[in-house]
Amino acid sequence: MASASSSSAATAVSPTPLLRDELDIVIPTIRNLDFLEMWRPFFQPYHLIIVQDGDPSKVIKVPEGFDYELYNRNDINRILGPKASCISFKDSACRCFGYMVSKKKYIFTIDDDCFVAKDPTGKDINALEQHIKNLLTPSTPFFFNTLYDPYRDGADFVRGYPFSLREGTPTAVSHGLWLNIPDYDAPTQLVKPLERNTRFVDAVLTIPKGTLFPMCGMNLAFNRELIGPAMYFGLMGDGQPIGRYDDMWAGWCMKVICDHLGFGVKTGLPYIWHSKASNPFVNLKKEYKGIYWQEELIPFFQSATLPKECTSVQKCYLELSKQVKAKLGKVDEYFNKLADAMVTWVEAWDELNPSGKESAAALNGPAK
Repeated sequence: MASASSSSAATAVSPTPLLRDELDIVIPTIRNLDFLEMWRPFFQPYHLIIVQDGDPSKVIKVPEGFDYELYNRNDINRILGPKASCISFKDSACRCFGYMVSKKKYIFTIDDDCFVAKDPTGKDINALEQHIKNLLTPSTPFFFNTLYDPYRDGADFVRGYPFSLREGTPTAVSHGLWLNIPDYDAPTQLVKPLERNTRFVDAVLTIPKGTLFPMCGMNLAFNRELIGPAMYFGLMGDGQPIGRYDDMWAGWCMKVICDHLGFGVKTGLPYIWHSKASNPFVNLKKEYKGIYWQEELIPFFQSATLPKECTSVQKCYLELSKQVKAKLGKVDEYFNKLADAMVTWVEAWDELNPSGKESAAALNGPAK
């Protein structure tokens, strides 16, 4: 594991950046992180966890002045031992290792081909700040507010909204969007190769309870303490029959668990600028089984229920893994393997994140 830090605070965006000591930025990559230069005004005050995919002997260069840890496949194998089998290889799903080793309350994850977008006035969008605002305000999954997020400045609950629900519920996930290159699947890329998303919608809304959504991992933040063990990006990439469904899988599992435990998920702002379209023919090879399988996966998640005994994210996730094996194992043997990996993931998470007093000691450092 490589690490580096800078004590300079001169370049910080503000004297006290929001949640500076409570949030890690997780970045999966196979290349030098020059893209961080554009993000420097917003990211420099924060700690970065970089998960290097592919060849661990390749040297990844990080611009000077960032406080970071860099983990490659050798580090993952060393830290997790046999349980490293649950972390995908040659796929951006490897990012979830960063979620596991973080000791912070919040996570923001971004891809290395994402840049700072501008709002309609031409001002740079501080995506991280907006995600933090989303996470620190409640969600309203049980009753839809037609003015979308009632906790934003200039908005409130509309007439007819039950007063008993206006306190909202804790927000577990903030799902951001993208300008320029849309997050399309391969068939849509092939028929719309020149399409670009230029539509900036100044809105944040809570995804209602019982509603699934396609979660994109390239501009995403979550409360690690609330939902971290459910943010497993599955077995994808090298040696697996499917790719590019890692964030989708995590999103479906996470949403079922959030609905069960009463947590909220927001989508909308912030936008980032997605700069690079991936090859649709390469994507089709990775996705084609997923495109076929998702017609059975989505009904599975839509009908999935968790017993009331599942009172923690880990218990919910283990129960979901049993249901995956029982119902999706018939679709393909891969889902039996994935269900086993889900169990391994929770075991590895609990080993690195022990509960109770031991966990508090790990988070707070040595006693004084």
